[in-house]
Amino acid sequence: MTVKFILSEYVDKAMAEATYDKLEDHSFVGKIPVCKGVIAFGSTLKECQNELRSTLEDWILLGLKLRHRMPVIDNIDLNMQ
Repeated sequence: MTVKFILSEYVDKAMAEATYDKLEDHSFVGKIPVCKGVIAFGSTLKECQNELRSTLEDWILLGLKLRHRMPVIDNIDLNMQ
C-alpha cells in the first residue's frame, strides 16, 4: 500500500514549475507562475530554491486558512468542496 502525502506532493509539483533568473548583481530570483505572488530571492541558486520553497509553504498554509481558491497543480486540488 502506498501512502500519499498530498501537501508534500503539491509542494513538490509546484516547485517543479518554478522558474529562476539570474539578476545583474549575480543573485537569483525564483517564481512559481501558477501561484500568484510566490517569489523569492537568494544570493545563490540553492538559497533561492530554499527560500522559494519556504515562501510557497507559507503561501499555501495562509491560503488554506483564509479559504482562498488554490490553483490545481498536476490534478492535486487542495480546495474544500
